Amino acid sequence: MSESLIDWGKEIESATLPRWDDLPDIELYMDQVISLVGKYIAPVLPKQEQALLTKSMVNNYVKLELIPAPVKKKYSRVHLAFLIAITLLKQVLTIPEIKTGIVYQGRVSGTHEAYNIFCHALEEALNVVGKQVQGVETSGLFSKQISPEYFIVTAATASLAAKLLAQKNIELAEGLSIMENKEISNVV
Repeated sequence: MSESLIDWGKEIESATLPRWDDLPDIELYMDQVISLVGKYIAPVLPKQEQALLTKSMVNNYVKLELIPAPVKKKYSRVHLAFLIAITLLKQVLTIPEIKTGIVYQGRVSGTHEAYNIFCHALEEALNVVGKQVQGVETSGLFSKQISPEYFIVTAATASLAAKLLAQKNIELAEGLSIMENKEISNVV
């Protein structure tokens, strides 16, 4: 189990998200947006059993005013940024909580900077988790002073990183249990 966990730690430690300026600055159709979001979040949430973003979800996010409506069925960089953040955050927060957090952080920092802050905070949390599973001592996510306007994004991204760590350990433990059960069956 520990070798697989260490390999996962190395992967997650170096996971990155595209910054605002790295997102395409062209109008995209729904299928392109869904494909790009999947590509961008794959380093963080690889090999998911079910789609993390669908056309129905995007349409619901528009109806719930989580993201702006598309213009002539085309989506922009703003939509991509929102959808990346929403898709990742919905792993640990409810949609109303995500909406409140996004609105708050956007008001405090502006949309472009809020997205970049989210990416940085998540990468920092993943880096700490990745190093921990490799046995590298870290200072921890909350060991330094955090400005109150960043509490939401810091806590949300730390929650996501911790959830991914728990899920990976559960996945590996289940694999061990299955192997142990097979070994016991072969002995009997």
